[in-house]
Amino acid sequence: MSLGPVASPLPPGLGPLTRREMFSVRAEERAEDAGYWVRIHRPAMACRFEVVIPAEDGRHIEAARAALDEIDRLEAALTVFRDTSEVAEVNREAGERPVTVGRHVHALLELSQALHRETGGAFDVTSTPLSRCWGFLRRQGRLPEAHEIEGARALTGMAQVALEGGAVRLARKGVELNFNAIGKGYALDRITELLQRRGVRRALLSAGGSSLRAIGGGQEDFAVDVRSPRVAGGPLARLRLCEAALGTSGAGEQFFEADGRRYGHVLDPRTGWPAEGVLSVSVAADEAATADALATAFFVGGAALAERYCAAHPRTLVLLTEEAAPNRLLVFGHHEGVTLEAR
Repeated sequence: MSLGPVASPLPPGLGPLTRREMFSVRAEERAEDAGYWVRIHRPAMACRFEVVIPAEDGRHIEAARAALDEIDRLEAALTVFRDTSEVAEVNREAGERPVTVGRHVHALLELSQALHRETGGAFDVTSTPLSRCWGFLRRQGRLPEAHEIEGARALTGMAQVALEGGAVRLARKGVELNFNAIGKGYALDRITELLQRRGVRRALLSAGGSSLRAIGGGQEDFAVDVRSPRVAGGPLARLRLCEAALGTSGAGEQFFEADGRRYGHVLDPRTGWPAEGVLSVSVAADEAATADALATAFFVGGAALAERYCAAHPRTLVLLTEEAAPNRLLVFGHHEGVTLEAR
């Protein structure tokens, strides 16, 4: 596994933050170090995790490596692709008996239950049976029969999951947990804590194309350009991040067409059908896990859900584009750590 570090001028854009390059991010150059940054990265959770720190803070490279080691430990507990993980054991056994889990799985389930309630069920970590029904788990999309969708829906919903002290109980066999839409952000939150304990005061953390967390930052460091995948030219807006997290969700490449209609892989767990109407969502919040989960929820629930949520939850900022008007950026809410520079 490549750890870097590489000291070099950070090029415009660390790379796309979504599959369709809806978001790009850069650390602004500063005269005292000519824009040099150190990037420490490692593949994990089916993406690239990266810690970017200023060159003058190179003493923190070992802390960044330790943070990436922690990502490996988290993946070992949370992945559904290893039979030895805690989540795999829950999916395999908890429909018949309570399964004791560690603090990370327990914390994620508590947060997932809360976000499920607050989004009216638009965010749901039990939707794997629906993804399987539609063929997206094997990247072979298909249009299922109505009875197949209803059968999958019977295995979906946070009401199927119970926390019993330090254990998890599933209502029946076939219910499955999958933290894909929240796990990467949760991992960034945990390594943020680790880095801060070790004295890191300025860094940009990223997980693949969907999640960011800034330690420090603001006007002098971290800029994020928000783009629409259907609009050529410049960005729709630029955000400046300071002590904030950003999660993204959008219309990706995984889809299929049937009878002239396109079906995307992001499913609405409330109906069992692919979500429609939203093109891209970016959510800023205090924690990356919350930002990631809400980005998925608002992609499913649309502008109305985003507006309602922001009205009830301060320190949440949402930028959303719709299929019907891809060059119009809808903005809801506010976060003190995020400056919206252009619209």
